[in-house]
Amino acid sequence: MVKNEGARLIRVVVSTPGNEYFNPGNLAAHNLTQLADQDLARTQHDALKTTLRASGAKVIDLPELAGHPNSVFTRDTALATPDGYIRLELGLATRAGEEIWMAACLDADGVPCVGEIVSPGTVEGGDVILAGRVAFIGRTLRTNDDGIRQLSRFLEKMGFEIRVIPIPPTILHLDKVMMMTGPDSILYCSDFVNPDFLTGFETTALACHDAATANIICLGPAECLVDSANKQVIEKLENRGTTVHILDLSEFAKGTGGPNCLIMPVERTT
Repeated sequence: MVKNEGARLIRVVVSTPGNEYFNPGNLAAHNLTQLADQDLARTQHDALKTTLRASGAKVIDLPELAGHPNSVFTRDTALATPDGYIRLELGLATRAGEEIWMAACLDADGVPCVGEIVSPGTVEGGDVILAGRVAFIGRTLRTNDDGIRQLSRFLEKMGFEIRVIPIPPTILHLDKVMMMTGPDSILYCSDFVNPDFLTGFETTALACHDAATANIICLGPAECLVDSANKQVIEKLENRGTTVHILDLSEFAKGTGGPNCLIMPVERTT
């Protein structure tokens, strides 16, 4: 289970692209910018899985969902909490059904379901960051006020303080502008996140543009996985003494996704 996104990652769900990611039909309907190169995308995803396993994580590779090119981006489909998972309601119409697909995987893996977001509420996993005592929730085009109210009720019962961060419509998810780099440390884009929201945490500020985003994977305290195009973050983290695993994930950037979008963390150490 997950209480803090900065703790050691020990179990995760991914979905290796098979056919769907490369045959989306209407790109705009799926929020994809261009078609990915099949061989390169699979090579890049294999490198991701290898790095996750080498860091100590059990990797569950869930076959992609038919008709859902975005199912490669497993992060958005569910939220693992200290007590079990919450089934989410995705905010993009073409992704409807991915929450059921992921729930079946988690149920089969023995993870208890402790809640469900129901329409008209929407919450996507990329908009939620659990940080030990605090739950950060991004208010975005994909996560609405009703969804935030529902999710907050579940998380408050688990003892989380809720901090809702408004994100401009030009930013898809909270995880593009903010992510944990350790149990008490946060990487964030000063252009989009007011540091007042981050009181009580050690912070590293970025000037976000183009490839410079906060969308990384925290593998454990002071150990992160970063896209090779994200040179500003690589430099900042290495200067802080963080172990940085650098991967080329260019074919998933074409689907408007970063490293964190490609994983659904199921369990981290407490």
